[in-house]
Amino acid sequence: MSPAISTHSAAADPRLSYLGELERRALWLSTWTIHNANHIRPNHDGMKVGGHQASSASMATILTALYFAALRPEDRVAVKPHAGPVFHAIQYLAGRQTREKLENFRGYGGVQSYPSRTKDTDDVDFSTGSVGLGVAQTLFGSLVRDYVRAHGWGLNQPEGRMVALVGDAEMDEGNIFEALMEGWKHGLRKTWWIIDYNRQSLDAVIREGLYSRFEEIFRSFGWDVVILKYGSLMDAAFAEPGGGRLRDWIDTAPNQLYAALTFQGGAAWRRRLNQDLADDADALALVARRDDDALAALMGNLGGHDMVNLLKAFEAADNDRPTVFIAYTVKGYGLPLAGHKDNHSGLLTPAQTELFRDKVGVREGHEWEPFEGAALPEADLRRFIADTPFFKSGPRRYSAPKLAVPEDFPCPRQPSLSTQAGFGLILNEIGKGQTPLAERIVTTSPDVTVSTNLGGWVNRRGLFAREELRDLFKSERIPSTFNWDFSAKGQHMELGIAEMNLFLLLSALGLSDRLFGERLIPVGTLYDPFICRGLDALNYACYQDARFIIAATPSGVTLAPEGGAHQSIGTPLIGMAQDGLATYEPAFVDELSVIMAHAFDYVQRDGKEGGSVYLRLSTRTIAQPQRAMTPDLSRGIVQGAYWLREPGPNADLVVAVTGAPTPEAIEAVGLMAEDRRDIGLLAVPSADVLHAGWTAAQRAREAGDRTARAPIENLLERLPPHCGIVTVVDGHPATLGWLGSVLGHRTRALGVERFGQTGTVADLYRHYGLDARGIVAAAGALAPERPIRMRGYGHRLAEASPLRA
Repeated sequence: MSPAISTHSAAADPRLSYLGELERRALWLSTWTIHNANHIRPNHDGMKVGGHQASSASMATILTALYFAALRPEDRVAVKPHAGPVFHAIQYLAGRQTREKLENFRGYGGVQSYPSRTKDTDDVDFSTGSVGLGVAQTLFGSLVRDYVRAHGWGLNQPEGRMVALVGDAEMDEGNIFEALMEGWKHGLRKTWWIIDYNRQSLDAVIREGLYSRFEEIFRSFGWDVVILKYGSLMDAAFAEPGGGRLRDWIDTAPNQLYAALTFQGGAAWRRRLNQDLADDADALALVARRDDDALAALMGNLGGHDMVNLLKAFEAADNDRPTVFIAYTVKGYGLPLAGHKDNHSGLLTPAQTELFRDKVGVREGHEWEPFEGAALPEADLRRFIADTPFFKSGPRRYSAPKLAVPEDFPCPRQPSLSTQAGFGLILNEIGKGQTPLAERIVTTSPDVTVSTNLGGWVNRRGLFAREELRDLFKSERIPSTFNWDFSAKGQHMELGIAEMNLFLLLSALGLSDRLFGERLIPVGTLYDPFICRGLDALNYACYQDARFIIAATPSGVTLAPEGGAHQSIGTPLIGMAQDGLATYEPAFVDELSVIMAHAFDYVQRDGKEGGSVYLRLSTRTIAQPQRAMTPDLSRGIVQGAYWLREPGPNADLVVAVTGAPTPEAIEAVGLMAEDRRDIGLLAVPSADVLHAGWTAAQRAREAGDRTARAPIENLLERLPPHCGIVTVVDGHPATLGWLGSVLGHRTRALGVERFGQTGTVADLYRHYGLDARGIVAAAGALAPERPIRMRGYGHRLAEASPLRA
């Protein structure tokens, strides 16, 4: 098959002949790229390489129409994951991708399986490896673009569209529909979603009538819906005698039948149409006037493969409104496996590839030449590409200056405080000023703004909406703690209860400097256990190198009365395992202040020097230390650990603690200190950063740098070999259980492996062995030959504390 471009159409629009050639080249190169990876490139481990020749083929016309005609440099595009090869082929034709990387498709250092803005070197706007997320990301990207412009930034740049190329099977993803709701609430605009409606998923043929459900859903959320069902060859046939009957047949043909006949070709089409249209002489004559090839071309000429109708639809769209194009296509269009229900991961055989190569006029040995086999001169095609609006500009990735973090960073000084409350007070204090940092902070939360202590910040900085909306309670003079005024200058974006949306919005906000040239500092809050609801989107955001801060609270079993529904035990391990995310769990508010100051800088650093930050906070109010924040203490907090109580030279026991159970650890150490005077207490505000530093030092030594030392190695090197370590965390014990491996010390890791109990904090800590008695018992088990003798277990916490003045 080839693009349906009549002589008349080409004369009316001279672009069409060029676009037809570029489509053929893109289809060939994407098909050859996958074939080369699977059948030609040496495969030493025998693992299937794979690829998606059919899924790329169904998008070849649409992608060609977009990149070589419809798009402008300011537009941002999320390409359907399985259409990655045809996207890279188009970039190759435009000189923005290399043959070397195409030849190494899905190989080390080659183009990625799915478009990646961090791993691929060509012009990827959004990573799309996890189906559905790239689609929703364009919606939130559009909201962020509106936020930036509403605040008076980036007005010297054209206002681009957000475009998503969507596989119809992706529309099963719930996050897409959660995102639609937020788009409606925030007045979404300038967004295109183009659904590749090839009616085939990985395992099956799509259910009948699905497009009508899509249409109803989108219209209900205020989108324009454009149905691209018929191509220009079909339009011409419908105008012939009998054309109306043919159209009716196409409209009522089951998806499976249409796919099967497409795969079988012109002769099969003829037999079936002659049978079903036998009572209409005009319709039979319409079929008879076409030979088998022409009949197959007509029946395969769906709207998503017709350059003429695609361009008309794109040029007629109201760009200020959200628009969904439902483009009917054939999976595998133009390939021998077109229409077959098994073609999703199917590959052309070498024999089929040779036939396809001959069909497109590519000589053997010239497969990688960009314009091999083109009917138009190469120079003319290159000139056409160079004049294409999208490719006329230079780099489309921006940067933005860093924002200074004030040296006098806020640190609340209260005798007792929780880290959650301290977080709110710090943000509120920042919100009082008009510093560049304060102006660029954007907060967001999935309907837990107040309960995660963002209320003070929101009262000062307001909620964002493009249309002003005053707080009715305020205007009616009804007393309320919170002022919920919406305006274009507000700095809080309120979301409904959907953590996927939270992380997708944070991702879009955290890419603002590179997408729009304007730096934002996104800060999101949610309940810690519900991070798991949005893990896919969190991972996706980090994979894109989006930069943001998340404060998750309450955490652990410390919110004891709420029971298992609001308890989290695995989240510290999630934080440790997630690439691109530095996780901190401070016990004290002065630690939190240091960490937040560091975080505001860390999210702005380039490349691997920076990343996003996860703060695991607690609602538990504990006594705060009265101490000066020295440079050494601040450095220890940021690096992940410091001594709350220095161990003596003969220490045979150290307690290491993270977060909320710190008072219990302090009490336990105080109780044991009379018997073990050299006992140490190690505060670990970040098991994640501490562990990362240790593994980095090991790699450096393995690479030949014998001087490399990790902070945790420096901290533990003073301990005698026989010293034991008891670790304590309100989370899975593996969070700190690795500490004994650093220098070979015996370790007992305390934590929570099962959750669901309800009670007081004391009840639950006692139940899980995190109370002072449990810590002491664990310490005794480490050295049964030397029992712990304690006097006066009733010591008050202040008297036992190593922080006591």
